[in-house]
Amino acid sequence: MADPMRIRATAQGDATEVRVLMAHEMETGTRKDSSGKLVPAHFISNVTVSHAGKVVLSAEWGPAIAKNPYLQFKFAGGKKGDEITVTWVDNKGESRTDKAIIN
Repeated sequence: MADPMRIRATAQGDATEVRVLMAHEMETGTRKDSSGKLVPAHFISNVTVSHAGKVVLSAEWGPAIAKNPYLQFKFAGGKKGDEITVTWVDNKGESRTDKAIIN
C-alpha cells in the first residue's frame, strides 16, 4: 500500500482550496532497468475528490504525470470542519483513499 497522501484543505471565503501530495512511482513504461528490460507502466489513472458526498473533482491521468504528483485546485463551498475525501486508482488496480478536515 502506498504512503498516505498529504492533504491540506483551507476555506477561503466562498471557495475551498485543496492541495494534495500523493506518493506514487508513476512509471511510464518506457524506462529501462539496469539489465536493459523495460520497467512496466505503473501510474495513477483516476483521481476523485468528494465533499459532503458530492464529487468536486474527477480527473483521468496518464503516464506523463511526474513521480509523487501534486494536485491543487479550488471548489465552491465547503466550511471549516467539513471533511473531504481523496481517492486515486492506478493502472494496476491499486488504490488509496485518505480524508482531511477543512481548516
